[in-house]
Amino acid sequence: MKYAVLDLEMCMVPKGIRKYGYKYRQETIQIGAVLLDDNYEVIDEFNTYVKPEYGWIDDFIEKLTGISQHDVADAPSFEEALEAFLDWLPADDVRCVSWSDSDPKQIIHEAFAKGIEDDRLDIIFANWIDCQKTFGQKMDRKKSYSLEDALFISNIAPEGRAHNGLVDAANTATLFTKLETEPDYRLNEWYETARKEDVDHLSFCIGDLFAGLVLA
Repeated sequence: MKYAVLDLEMCMVPKGIRKYGYKYRQETIQIGAVLLDDNYEVIDEFNTYVKPEYGWIDDFIEKLTGISQHDVADAPSFEEALEAFLDWLPADDVRCVSWSDSDPKQIIHEAFAKGIEDDRLDIIFANWIDCQKTFGQKMDRKKSYSLEDALFISNIAPEGRAHNGLVDAANTATLFTKLETEPDYRLNEWYETARKEDVDHLSFCIGDLFAGLVLA
């Protein structure tokens, strides 16, 4: 079994356009993915910008993702990028993985809105793995953890810039590998201590580390 760990970056679609045309709030501007073999080793990667048809990369999204309108100006359309991604996937024995179910939902919505049909989509959606859900089950919490928090809790140092599709896919793959291969799942020592002290009421975020910190 191989695993394609995927991450999408999106821009916002203006309300006026959502009212009369494309009805969804977001549109894809990047598809990043890494492919893991049956030993959970990275054997390939996929990365492409996507040119939005209805949305626009505003200052907030550019600062968040590092992606500018210039970067996507000559990029493939969503249909072209999605087809390239599907062609990149192994022909069989592969499951897609993402952090949360927002990525498969985005693909479903955007493909529907743009009239894109491909039988391969039905297959990958039927076997999709939500790593966020798996992590929540491991923590025995109903909370929806962010990828950043989950990496810290799992004692994994993130690589690269967050909110880059390929970088987030690679970091998710590292976390997914740990979830799948370590029966004795080791957590960050600080988090583990706090968890033992207050199992019923533990509320955690990265900001807790800096509580009470006085800057000079």
